[in-house]
Amino acid sequence: MILSLIFAVVAVLLAASGAFQPSLSSPVVIGGVAVYAIAVAVLAQIGLVYARRLERWSMTDSLSTLPNRRALHAYVKNHPALLEEMAVAIIDLDGFKSVNDHYGHAIGDQLIKECAIILRDYCGDNAKAFRLGGDEFAICLIGPLAGTIVEGIARSFIDHFRRPITIEGRRIVIGASAGITSSKGADRISSGEAMRRSDVAMYASKRNGKMRSTWYKKSLDASRESMRELDLEMRAALANDGFNLVYQPLVNAKSGEIVAVETLLRWDSRAGGPVGPHIFVPVAEESGLISEIGLWVLRGACLDALPWNDIKLSVNISAVQLRDVEFPILLGQILEETGFPAERLELEITETCLVNDPVLAERSLDLIRGFGVNVSLDDFGTGYASIGFLRQFRFEKLKLDRSLVVDAEGDEGSRAMMLSSITMAQALKMDVTAEGVETEEQAALVRSAGCDQIQGWLYYKALPASEIADKLTNATDLLPKQVVNG
Repeated sequence: MILSLIFAVVAVLLAASGAFQPSLSSPVVIGGVAVYAIAVAVLAQIGLVYARRLERWSMTDSLSTLPNRRALHAYVKNHPALLEEMAVAIIDLDGFKSVNDHYGHAIGDQLIKECAIILRDYCGDNAKAFRLGGDEFAICLIGPLAGTIVEGIARSFIDHFRRPITIEGRRIVIGASAGITSSKGADRISSGEAMRRSDVAMYASKRNGKMRSTWYKKSLDASRESMRELDLEMRAALANDGFNLVYQPLVNAKSGEIVAVETLLRWDSRAGGPVGPHIFVPVAEESGLISEIGLWVLRGACLDALPWNDIKLSVNISAVQLRDVEFPILLGQILEETGFPAERLELEITETCLVNDPVLAERSLDLIRGFGVNVSLDDFGTGYASIGFLRQFRFEKLKLDRSLVVDAEGDEGSRAMMLSSITMAQALKMDVTAEGVETEEQAALVRSAGCDQIQGWLYYKALPASEIADKLTNATDLLPKQVVNG
């Protein structure tokens, strides 16, 4: 349009000046028209080149250079094989947020680029790789055996992260979880629905332990809806005091005196009946509500235990809380608000908290200990904790998991493992508690093995706060011979 306007203005000025008489056969007119036509053609070609380039840019993720979400939809829509099997896998990196938090976004970006290269290599000529955004990638294939091929690529990609990734000299440990769906023929679904189903399956992989791939099935939709409803109910319960706290005493292994209590969270007021922590805690961790619930538990337990003399108070914290950089600050605020002595508080963490991000965990634990709070390792014997971890994190207490105690009762190998764990803890100047003791035989076993404290139904079940003071007042100095039910 601008070129036409310029051409017209020049022609009018030349005609007005009398420099030439306009005529269709005039060489000037013919030459001008030719130049104009060539210019228009050249500009049109340039415009088409830029339009194609813009189209490619709109279909490409700028960081990873992989095709993006829009490209995946276009790939499926424009593929000629409308009835062939279509398979889609969505892959989400496990622990990527902690990489950004600890190393910074520049390293995080480099990690995304490296993951894109790895995924592209595994896809090769067999399938197409995409980056959907954040730390989420996708694989798509249309054709025979598409589901089998995509599953194989997803598994290979996940297995790649069983080894650390080196980024600018840093060995970074992350994982990956995948969800897969496929459809074909008259039942073939849209790309949008395929991505939704794969996303549902991917979150199932995360809930079931991560570092795995899961095929979509309809029951996962029902499960996800149940989780959403449970999350809404938990939020209402938290706002309306629907949760309550109970406390299970720990006794001195020699004297039988109550020396500590462990805080346990209960949700008994739900309309559908009581819900166990093993059900609602994982849902709260996935939704992020666990941080709010955890602070509520801490504050309530500190207020309840304040008048219980010198009794230690143990409170469990989740891996999600430990990864929250604000948690130590919020802990300090709760101690100040409640007036609870920091030296009487003991936070219990599991081995998972350490394995997922040991660097961030160590930083948080150092800040927590700065208040004077003790830290114990819970459920020892069920996971990955090693002597190196125990030396690195300097726990004040080691809690032997019930399974280790039960197995030691009838198996020499398990007994040797329990004894070596206790000896190791003592060498590192840690107290040792045996959990889940239910029989006199188990109590005698852990007592002779050198445990400092015993916890279990043989002595006390979990009690409401109102009964703890009475138990402290009337506790005998002799070892109980049966369960004290209160």
